[in-house]
Amino acid sequence: MGTKGTTSYKIGDPNALHYITIAVVEWLDIFTRRNYKDIIIESLAYCRKEKGFELFGYVIMTNHIHLICRAKEGFELSDILRDFKRHTAKYIIKEIQENSQESRRDWLLEILQNAGDKNSKNKTYQFWRQDNHPIVLCKPKTIQQKLKYIHFNPVEDGYVANPEDYIYSSARNYAAIENILEIDYI
Repeated sequence: MGTKGTTSYKIGDPNALHYITIAVVEWLDIFTRRNYKDIIIESLAYCRKEKGFELFGYVIMTNHIHLICRAKEGFELSDILRDFKRHTAKYIIKEIQENSQESRRDWLLEILQNAGDKNSKNKTYQFWRQDNHPIVLCKPKTIQQKLKYIHFNPVEDGYVANPEDYIYSSARNYAAIENILEIDYI
C-alpha cells in the first residue's frame, strides 16, 4: 500500500478516548528490531510525561502500532500524534542510517525515500503513513473489545502464547507484571 490514495481521518473530539492505528509506509516490517521499538517506547513515555497524553493500551507490531489514548484537557490529540510521528520518524530513520548492523539499510531507505518523493509534504523520507484511523471509543464494551484485540495481536501473529508474554504491549501492565512503559488504566 502506498501513500497515495490514503484517507485522512480526523480527530473530532481531542479529549475523547480513541483507538488509533499508526502504520509504517508500505507496511514495512521495521519493528523486528528492538532498537526501533525502544524509540517508540521512549517517545510514548515522553508524550505521557510532557505532552498531556493519556495512554490506556498499546502494542507495537512489526509494521504498525495500536494505541488506546486521549489528550488531557487543554491538549490536542492530533498535535500529540503529529509530534510523536515526526519525532519517531526522525530518530528511527537516523538509527537505520547509522546502524552498521542493519543489513536492510539500503533497501529500507530506498522505500522510505520513494514514499517521501510521492508526498509533497516531505523533503526526503516518509516513515509513517499519514492516516491514523482514529475511532472514538464511547461504550465500555467497545473499549474492552479494542483492548483485548490489541493485547491478542501478538498471540494471533504467533509471537507469543499469552498476551502478557509480549514485552511491547500493555497486556503486561494489566497483568500486573514487570513492564517497560507506564500507562493509564481504563
